Amino acid sequence: MCWSATADLIAGGAITAVGVASVASAAWRPLDLPLAALPLLLGAHQIVEAVVWHNGGGTGPATVIWAVIALPLVALWVPAAVLCAAPPGARRRLVIPLVAGIATCAALAHALASRPVTAEIRGHTVGYSLGLPWAGLIVLGYLLATIGSLLLSGDRGLVLFGVLVAGGAAVSFGLWRQEYISTWCAFAALCSVVLWFWVGRRRPRTPLPSGEPAP
Repeated sequence: MCWSATADLIAGGAITAVGVASVASAAWRPLDLPLAALPLLLGAHQIVEAVVWHNGGGTGPATVIWAVIALPLVALWVPAAVLCAAPPGARRRLVIPLVAGIATCAALAHALASRPVTAEIRGHTVGYSLGLPWAGLIVLGYLLATIGSLLLSGDRGLVLFGVLVAGGAAVSFGLWRQEYISTWCAFAALCSVVLWFWVGRRRPRTPLPSGEPAP
């Protein structure tokens, strides 16, 4: 797939619109709202990357905002949101991804506060450099927090989303190893449209006047 400022802007706008619709659909179920808002967050994230493209990369505010969303915020947001929406029987096992997310978020936040993050335009992709210490361990914690929480959720729609995101991670790492973070975030943003359908499936059917559920 060919990415550019225009592609990120169009994709980000469309995914943000899906996020708005998803949040509106989940308004009746407050515990679903954090997950329903994930497409809104990821769509805005793609729009921020369009600004990074426009600036030619570098270390400006757009680069920092992009990194804050992609790294510590998502690492904590996803497992916490899954824990909120998951059925009661799955919540005990979801504590493990949540703890991993908290630890990973703290490590990434510290890294962003103490090291400059740089974006570099590389053809039709963007590479981000932060110079993480213990990078392998942090990546493992990130994957456990995000993909792990989805796969352990006990909900078919969330498991499907987790499988799609995991597949995107594998493809992105195989094809764009140096630009892995950027391409995977874009793939995850596109896959997050699944959450719109997930929210709709959880909406109760409107009862008929007789008290019977609508078909």
